[in-house]
Amino acid sequence: MRRFNYRPMTARPVKLKGTSRVRENTLKFKDITLADMPVINRIVQMSASRTCDYTIGGIFMWIKYFRYQYCIFRETLFIKGISELDLRSTAFSLPIGRLPVSEAIELLRHYCEENGITLRFSAIPEDRLSDFISVGLTDSELLTDWSDYLYDIETMATLSGKKMNKKRNHVNRFMADNPGYSFTRVTRSDIATLISCCEKWQNDDPATGPTALTEHDEVISVLENLICYPFEGAVLRDAAGRPVAFTLGEIVGDTLYVHVEKMNHEVAGAGETVSKLFAEAMLAKFPSLRYVNREEDAGDEGLRRSKESYRPTMILRKYDITL
Repeated sequence: MRRFNYRPMTARPVKLKGTSRVRENTLKFKDITLADMPVINRIVQMSASRTCDYTIGGIFMWIKYFRYQYCIFRETLFIKGISELDLRSTAFSLPIGRLPVSEAIELLRHYCEENGITLRFSAIPEDRLSDFISVGLTDSELLTDWSDYLYDIETMATLSGKKMNKKRNHVNRFMADNPGYSFTRVTRSDIATLISCCEKWQNDDPATGPTALTEHDEVISVLENLICYPFEGAVLRDAAGRPVAFTLGEIVGDTLYVHVEKMNHEVAGAGETVSKLFAEAMLAKFPSLRYVNREEDAGDEGLRRSKESYRPTMILRKYDITL
């Protein structure tokens, strides 16, 4: 675990004008429900970060695991949960919205003082550390298992180049083995079948990562409530019409976030094919896309090898920060 300490000479808390106003407007956090999705989605569209934590999937699929609560104050979204490094410690996400970060942090200072909580932030993108240095950052620690893998979407859609030879071979193998395959948008009529596939594939090849069980349960929950989510989705079927893989993603800005990708591991090339075809379809539908975020590996070595094999353009590192 790498630890970085910042002690800038000018670091001091930024005071809001009218401290009494801050105290009168103490943040009020409440549990997140599906009914809150539209208002939260409106604000996460303001996020300048490409990390997955500031998307609907990144929030709603991890509500139970990170015990997320939220507050919207002055058109700014505040999320309270727990730290990836210490599941016993309260931590806040990067505030998103109209308020300057310095003012949002000052509001959280008062909230923590009134509630006897240490002011701690979790999963702060590396490119936003400077916002915290100016308001008194004293310690930051790299979240080694929670970095996001970012890829060029054209490369993912074409698998062009020598480095992608193996991926192209897997796709070609699938297409040769399944000349009548189909790749279609996920519809409501697919939901029950995909849930059954999820359960079977999990039993046949259970993941072993520390968050695998939570992720599996949340995928089922998303499928059951898919109509609520602003997701794009596609299913890959073999020549007999049986699903062999499916994927769900979300568009924010110039980035496609792949929140779900499930496949039958006994079908050669199913995973590589659904990934390629989905990137290709999304780029055709949203020509302004530049990147695919395939999210973190959460410490699962199998996932890490798989994500690294696609040769990411960038690793988006995140930090825990204490003020």
